[in-house]
Amino acid sequence: MGNLKEFWDKYKGAIIGILIALLIVCTRLYQLFILFALVIIGAIIGNYVQNNKELVKNKMKNFIDKF
Repeated sequence: MGNLKEFWDKYKGAIIGILIALLIVCTRLYQLFILFALVIIGAIIGNYVQNNKELVKNKMKNFIDKF
C-alpha cells in the first residue's frame, strides 16, 4: 500500500496530464485548440499590418524585388 501511495505522490502530475491529453485526443478537442490558435495568430498579424502599413509595404516590396 505504501508503494502505491509513493508512486501516486511522485507521478500524480504526469498521470493527470496523460488522462487530460487522452481526453482531448479522444474527443478531438485538439482541432478546436488549433482553430483558436490560428484565429489568434491571424488577429495578431492583421493588427501588426494595420499599425505598421508603410513598414510592411516596404518590406513586401523589397521581398518581391529580390525575386
